[in-house]
Amino acid sequence: MASDFSLQIGLCQLQLLKGDITQIHVDAIVNAANSALAGGGGVDGAIHRAGGPEILQELDTIRSEQGGCPTGSAVVTSAGRLPARYVFHAVGPRYRDGKHGESELLASCYTTCLNLAAERDVQTISFPSISTGIYGYPIEDAAQIAVRTVAVWLRSHTGSVRVVKLVQFSQSDHEIYRKQALQWRESEAR
Repeated sequence: MASDFSLQIGLCQLQLLKGDITQIHVDAIVNAANSALAGGGGVDGAIHRAGGPEILQELDTIRSEQGGCPTGSAVVTSAGRLPARYVFHAVGPRYRDGKHGESELLASCYTTCLNLAAERDVQTISFPSISTGIYGYPIEDAAQIAVRTVAVWLRSHTGSVRVVKLVQFSQSDHEIYRKQALQWRESEAR
């Protein structure tokens, strides 16, 4: 699955792809998880189906040791049968009205996962559109937060992370992410 849009940020690339995140070969895949780490629908369900039962078994162990995972944070498991080494299970915010810290919590999901990637010498990582499904985050706002947060992180960190892939399942979401990436690039050129 080739990227049809890429931003060069220092030695790193931020790529946009339309497709199935479970089919992309990377070192780490980010899962849009729930705070109970109990598996669910959407991206979470697809990752568990493709990755196999060992991912949920590892999450069971994490739950027994620490309970769930707070919103804006993430936990790490192996990737099972996915074409990756790790899955970072990030818990995005449920969108209420944009006045309850949702943007900070969503940005924290991306930053937390990028920091986990750097700690594990991950070179390539893919993200779904976190919180835009059943959690109701408006796609335009979520795309802006994702692009900005990842780009700023890549610009301010040197290390193992070289390629970040933002993966959208639908063409309409992909076009929105592309628009946000173009706007970010234009704002940086000024």
